[in-house]
Amino acid sequence: MTFDIATVTDIVREALFVVLKVGLPVLLGSMVIGLVIAVFQAATQIHEQTLTFVPKLIIIVLVLIVLGPWMAKEITELFQYLFDLMTNLS
Repeated sequence: MTFDIATVTDIVREALFVVLKVGLPVLLGSMVIGLVIAVFQAATQIHEQTLTFVPKLIIIVLVLIVLGPWMAKEITELFQYLFDLMTNLS
């Protein structure tokens, strides 16, 4: 079996979809907390760098703890799909 351009396109599309699906919760959590802190900083005129860094770090760690097993499952399924395709090459 050889890969044609449609198969390669499907593989790339699937990989990009998994990357977006796995990365989006972390990015959204960080973005939301960053927006909340930016509004707080604008209202209070406090512009301290650690004020944004520490809460973002905490949110990212919490999202990874809560959604980590799901993320690992999604990535594992993608790699299993890719390895299944590779074993059919001959």
